[in-house]
Amino acid sequence: VQLVESGGGLVQPGESLRLSCAASGFSFSSYLMSWFRQAPGKERELVAAIGRTGSFITYADSVKGRFTISRDNAKTAVYLQMNNLKPEDTAVYYCNVQTRADNYWGQGTQVTVSS
Repeated sequence: VQLVESGGGLVQPGESLRLSCAASGFSFSSYLMSWFRQAPGKERELVAAIGRTGSFITYADSVKGRFTISRDNAKTAVYLQMNNLKPEDTAVYYCNVQTRADNYWGQGTQVTVSS
């Protein structure tokens, strides 16, 4: 299993970023996919998750209305569109899948929101 995140960077408050996670090595369309984040000194937290077909989606309260998770099963990719970014969104963002075999993480992509 391989999960490779991209799209992070340094932005100002109010700006947007789109994160991507390229997945391989497992039956992508069979599993729920998630985005987590971890800020310095804090525990890793769930940001958003999307079910196999996209019909199930959930968000952390802190990002509702600003972030949108989506997936493309044909491309085996999951995305996180982040709008109206705030300094408190600064963190390393991780793609995650929990299969029958194990719980897998990408290497993470840094998102920094600062003026």
